[in-house]
Amino acid sequence: MERTFTMVKPDGVRKGLTGEVIRRYEKAGLKLIGLKMVRLSEEKAGELYFIHKGKPFYNELVEFIISGPVIPMVLEGDNAVSQVRDIMGATDPKEAAPGTIRGDFAEEISENVVHGADSVESANREIQVIFSQDELVG
Repeated sequence: MERTFTMVKPDGVRKGLTGEVIRRYEKAGLKLIGLKMVRLSEEKAGELYFIHKGKPFYNELVEFIISGPVIPMVLEGDNAVSQVRDIMGATDPKEAAPGTIRGDFAEEISENVVHGADSVESANREIQVIFSQDELVG
């Protein structure tokens, strides 16, 4: 079983989409093994998005992600990383297919409802940034 990290971003929480996001993941057969609501510190946000440090959008990304509560999750299942990426849709909502989370609910690339790890390695690192081992079930 593969594990991945995903997170409902502040705009998704604000729009009341947390339940819908979880429903879509579970409907696909993914098992929820970690979940919490937090407000990330600037330091934690920096750790989470360190791969983007130095890019033109980095500061805006960090400011947005600390602007309100987020719902980080750990999901488990066959090909969990690629399944979550498919369910989320393209990063740019204009390119996201209808029926994906971003295609259905996101309005702009900078506030696109959900984050998802892009590889098993990224997932493992992101899980460790946000969750302690005793917060995961299964």
